[in-house]
Amino acid sequence: MIHVDDIRTGRLHLRRVREGDLDLYCSLFSNPAMLAHRPDPTPDSLEQCRASLERDRAHWREHGFGRWTVTAEETAIGLGGLSRKPGFAGLNISYHIDPAHWGGGYATEFLRAALRVAFEDLATPTVYGLARPVNAASIAVLRKCGFLKTGSVDWGGAPTLHFIRYP
Repeated sequence: MIHVDDIRTGRLHLRRVREGDLDLYCSLFSNPAMLAHRPDPTPDSLEQCRASLERDRAHWREHGFGRWTVTAEETAIGLGGLSRKPGFAGLNISYHIDPAHWGGGYATEFLRAALRVAFEDLATPTVYGLARPVNAASIAVLRKCGFLKTGSVDWGGAPTLHFIRYP
């Protein structure tokens, strides 16, 4: 099994999510700015956050990779990772950076590190990203990291742009 549960970049530390990250999940998924691009911007309940964290931990147990807690200068600033999703080929990349840290290049730095893991360590042939059409910042980060828009899909009950990246 490949161990990709502890990654360091110039400014970031990506570590496997753990049970103690529940507060981070709740903070991110109750933040109005984070929820603005969801079809239903209702904040996640404690139970929903706990279920999301457990799904992420189960993904690690099943696949040996998944979502990381993203820290900068010892402060948790977000979540992001690689996952398998039913109905999609390749690995999905997702990232959720706390709005207090937007605009600092953290999402781009995270994406580049995650792509190295995907292509070099996990040897996947494709990585895809999903972004709501109104999420211009996320779309810009995907494009900056070499993703190409391939169309749109219905994801979570709303039109969502589908981007793909090859090695």
